[in-house]
Amino acid sequence: MLGLFAFFYVCVHFSLYITLDKFFDISEIVRDVVKRPFITAGFVSLILLLPLAITSTKKMVEVLQHRWVLLHRLVYLVAILAVLHFWWMVKIDTREPMIYAVILSALLGFRLFFYLKTRIIKTL
Repeated sequence: MLGLFAFFYVCVHFSLYITLDKFFDISEIVRDVVKRPFITAGFVSLILLLPLAITSTKKMVEVLQHRWVLLHRLVYLVAILAVLHFWWMVKIDTREPMIYAVILSALLGFRLFFYLKTRIIKTL
């Protein structure tokens, strides 16, 4: 459910950008995506979250089986892109994005540590 809440937040965030910032001007949105790296990172995050949200049902987990886990590892890339999106968007005071980056780095570091630990134990 946390992933679906994140997807919902991203959809609302993107909808507000399209409506309130760009007033449905598609050419301006495309220019913005190409011109500004933080918009590009956010847009790529949205695109990568789409298949994760679509395949989050119990039925899709059954259909995809082990490929579901492989697909949902995209969430690591999405999290990194989301932190970059926030960091690049902030111009002056980067303390808050830095906190998110530290938290994400710690979580991914723990994940990597336990992954490597289980891999080493399996080889012994």
